[in-house]
Amino acid sequence: MKLAAKELRVSQPTRSDLVKIKRREIYIICDNVLDTYNIGSIFRLADAVAAKCIYLCGQSETPPNSRIAKASIGTDKWVPWQYASTAVEAIENLRKSYAHPWGAQRHSQAHPRGELRIIAIEQGKGSIDFRKADYSQPVVFVVGHETEGVSKEVLKLADQIVEIPMFGINKSLNVMISLAIVLYRSVE
Repeated sequence: MKLAAKELRVSQPTRSDLVKIKRREIYIICDNVLDTYNIGSIFRLADAVAAKCIYLCGQSETPPNSRIAKASIGTDKWVPWQYASTAVEAIENLRKSYAHPWGAQRHSQAHPRGELRIIAIEQGKGSIDFRKADYSQPVVFVVGHETEGVSKEVLKLADQIVEIPMFGINKSLNVMISLAIVLYRSVE
């Protein structure tokens, strides 16, 4: 099923509709992303790549929110999401869900060893060019606050920190644009 923007805006998915969607083992964590239009656009991105879940953390707004609904064109009703008080909490919960009680990682079809990768999208010390990263699934992408970026606590937990090279005078890209570039690189 493919819906146009107008149809998405008025759609009300049933549990049956949601179960039919084959989702990839891609998770997105918004670490204090404040702009509701960015959050809505991230829902659209998550839908576009069939991500499994978005985690809205800290001060990030959550649905129902008119601005999120407007920017997401209704995908906020189709993409699973959860709230966590911090991005660290979201990462810890995801890691627990991928670990067996005896400590071994859960295996997935996408990544036979079952390793959950945490990838922060951020400029700074220890970051690598996004084109050189390992995006084996299951994978978690973390994007941060529009001004302050991904929190230091989360950067310490990341398996990789990736950045997008900037060739002009501007230092950075919008959080949603950065996520879009990296997400599509990860699914090619």
